[in-house]
Amino acid sequence: MEVLSKKYDIIKQMDSKQKALKTAKLLYDKKAQDITILELKDLTIITDYFVICSAESTTQVKALTEYLEESMGIEGYKPYSVEGFSYAHWVLMDYGDVIVHIFLEETRRFYDLERLWLDAPRIQTEFTLDKSHVVYR
Repeated sequence: MEVLSKKYDIIKQMDSKQKALKTAKLLYDKKAQDITILELKDLTIITDYFVICSAESTTQVKALTEYLEESMGIEGYKPYSVEGFSYAHWVLMDYGDVIVHIFLEETRRFYDLERLWLDAPRIQTEFTLDKSHVVYR
């Protein structure tokens, strides 16, 4: 039991960048597509990071949302709110310093958050650079 509490203490101390990377990795592990991390901390007071990803179906959008909420909950993080789950074309999960956007691919193309936040630096990782999961046509 002591190991779990130590793990919880370590993870609970994640800074916002580590939390963004953790959410992106969890989404990647669950087959989210075209994952992008935008650093917004110098551009807005809303949040420090956006983690944006796509899914091929509303079923996958819901599965990614449930998986992320459960996995981050185990790590000690609960979202302040989850919006759009019932419709499942665009789910927003607000973790305060990190906001996760899980899009149905055509909805993502329509709203194009990356274009709206063009000035935001992109955080590159092995799973954000993996374009084998890109589904834009």
